[in-house]
Formats: sequence, structure tokens, C-alpha cells
Amino acid sequence: MSHLIAPSILTASFLELGKEIDMINKSEADWIHLDIMDGVFVPNLTFGFHVIRQMRKITDKPLDTHLMIVEPEKHLEEFRKSGVDKLTVHYEACPNLAETVRAIKSLGMSAGVAISPDTPTSVLADILPELDLVLNMTVHPGYGAQKFIKHSWEKIRQLRQMIDNSGSNAIIQIDGGVGLGNIGGLRDAGVDCFVVGNTIFASDDPYETITQLKSL
Repeated sequence: MSHLIAPSILTASFLELGKEIDMINKSEADWIHLDIMDGVFVPNLTFGFHVIRQMRKITDKPLDTHLMIVEPEKHLEEFRKSGVDKLTVHYEACPNLAETVRAIKSLGMSAGVAISPDTPTSVLADILPELDLVLNMTVHPGYGAQKFIKHSWEKIRQLRQMIDNSGSNAIIQIDGGVGLGNIGGLRDAGVDCFVVGNTIFASDDPYETITQLKSL
């Protein structure tokens, strides 16, 4: 399949959020990526259910939601009700990971698991067959516009091999430091879906930048 582009709302202008989403709607972007942070799991706060519901009203693009929160299992139903299509939880925040993944899927959402840069890919070996998506963080979670962490290349290759060997249908998503200069190489290394924030929203022409990211 062609690689997927998921613009990250984290670096969009919240003063003009409707316009930003309208631009994404008209673009070749595949998903809209939402970063939900609680100020506990990561040292930042973003937005909650009310904002997600408002976004759901103005887009038909899948809402790809990455939870950087503690105890995510307490809120799964509310995310579904808010219109989330794809829900990713952090390995580091889920003591009962398999149970949480199954609960997400039972609610009709695609289930993903994210790992932070310092977490080895090996922790996902047992859960891979149950996943729709693996999100490999290529920056430290919590803030946008960070530089790509170089050792992520090896982790991506490891994930690609693990998924292929396990027979899992999970796609590999990365988030952080993706731009026009490295997306082609990352795609060749095995990445299926790219979360892109600053490269798009700091561009003079975000619509055209998305077109370029899709074509590389």
C-alpha cells in the first residue's frame, strides 16, 4: 500500500483550528492525528473530549488518537463516543496491556500500542498479533517540533522484521522529526504511516507540503 500521512493537530493553530482541518480535508492526507496528554504521563497538557467531538463534526478523515495519559483504560468508551476511529495507548502506561488492547477493539476502534524511544521493540513480541498499529516514537513524547532520534532507524528495522515474522497485520507508524528529507528513507526502512506536525503546519503552503510528503 502507499504510505499514509497523518497531520498532527498538536502543531496546528488552535486559533484557526476549523481552517486547519478544512485544509486537511481537501488535502491528500489520510488521517488526522490527535495527541492527548494529561500532564502526568508527559509534562504537557493538550485537549479533551469536547474538542475531539467538535473536530469529528467537521471531518470524515479517520481520527487517529494517541493517548499519552495514565490509566487510559478508564476512558476508552468516552473516546469511542467522541468519534475516535483509531486509539493508541502507551506500553509504558498500561500494566494490563493485552486487556486494554482487547477492550479498544471490542468498542469497534482500531488498536495501537506506542513505545517511547528508550523502550525496546522486544516488549511487543507477545502482543503483536493482536495489534492494528505500532507507533514507534522517534522523539520523546510530550512536545512537538523535536529532532528525529537517530537510533530510531534500527528500531524501525527491528519492528519491520518482528511484524513480518509474526504474521501480524499491524502497520508501523512513527511520530517525530519526519520531514521531506527523510520520509523516503523511512518508508524504505518499513514505515507505513507518518505522523507529521511542524513540517506541515510551519510550511508556507501546508496543502502542497502534504502533497509532496505523499509523493516521496
